[in-house]
Amino acid sequence: MIVLSIQVQSQNWPGWRGPNGDGTSNETNLPVEWDATKNIEWKSEVPGVGHSSPIIWEDRLFTLTSFPETKEKVLLCFDSRNGNLLWQKTVFKGSWEDIHPDNSHASGTPVTDGNLVYLSFLDGEDAVVAAYDFSGNQVWMQRPGKFESDNGYSCSPVLHEDKVIINGNSRDEDSFLAALNKTDGQIIWKVILPINVKSYSTPIIREVAGKTQLIFLGSKEVASYNPDNGEKYWFVTIDTRDFLSSPVYNEKTGYLLASNAWPRRYMTAIIPDGEGDVTESKVVWQITKGACHVSSPITTGDYLFSTMPNGRVHCIDVHTGNTIWEENLGTQYSSPVLADGLVYMPNDDGVITVIKPGPNFEVISKNPIGESMNASPAISNGKIFLRGEKHLYCIGVKK
Repeated sequence: MIVLSIQVQSQNWPGWRGPNGDGTSNETNLPVEWDATKNIEWKSEVPGVGHSSPIIWEDRLFTLTSFPETKEKVLLCFDSRNGNLLWQKTVFKGSWEDIHPDNSHASGTPVTDGNLVYLSFLDGEDAVVAAYDFSGNQVWMQRPGKFESDNGYSCSPVLHEDKVIINGNSRDEDSFLAALNKTDGQIIWKVILPINVKSYSTPIIREVAGKTQLIFLGSKEVASYNPDNGEKYWFVTIDTRDFLSSPVYNEKTGYLLASNAWPRRYMTAIIPDGEGDVTESKVVWQITKGACHVSSPITTGDYLFSTMPNGRVHCIDVHTGNTIWEENLGTQYSSPVLADGLVYMPNDDGVITVIKPGPNFEVISKNPIGESMNASPAISNGKIFLRGEKHLYCIGVKK
């Protein structure tokens, strides 16, 4: 007798914007329709206040929160199979920085390698990075530099081999980009950035042009660094004072796509294979229409999808920068995800519009959870995980 088995391809969602850092997942057969009760496998209350997105490693879900009454900043661990809160650990308490009215005191997203969970909060003027094991024990805590912004903090660490990399670019005179050792938190390398601007952008790491590149948005430039030692490969100067969204890389064109936020927004397409100042030689196009503000974009094939807090979603031709179509899908701070050929575009009212990428605006479904949402979706093990204002949701296709 021959037994045929079908292996379901599933991924962990280990950090901000998932396994690739760009909102994409290789999972298939995900739910495309749900509401506050339909296809909801579980719903659990999230204590505290925060915009931190969920991350998933096998049967564990982690996110950050804060408690305004006691000024605590906290790491939460849930069972991803049933939504039970397994533990919560206060990282520190008593420090409560000024924030933008639309921000929270727990807006960064943690990251995990399956062994430890790494996170970052702001303690006064200190950027704090800490590591916890899966039982909630603190392994180390370090303060690699200062961070100053009247809009608050939102640092999501990135992992590369034995390093935890964080963006500390701010108005502080010693703003920085740094790599810490995953085992003990000691600084492996640290770059003092020459221009002090507000950057909340999470870097991405890509193998392009024959080398591993850490793509960083900050210090009035889009720049490429060697993540092993902090050496700068190339940079494009950008006239800006703020970076918020994360960059993406389009495989079809080989373009790096990056947006700055304020005072004027630009979406810039760059060929990431230069050396030194490539502002004049490697910029393919630069546009203002469709440039992101807070939310990070999604790219697939010929298309780039960007969105604004005012709800305007743009489908952009990656080759030219021209807008193909534009629609209003509601106020949005969270970032979209892409899986099984579909874009899941969330808005702040907790409605996710599922879109089929193409030259025409094609909606597959609109799905409300019944509460507001500022965190971005996560995808793992055939499920979609959402963090609303008060609850976590696990969405699956009920059999």
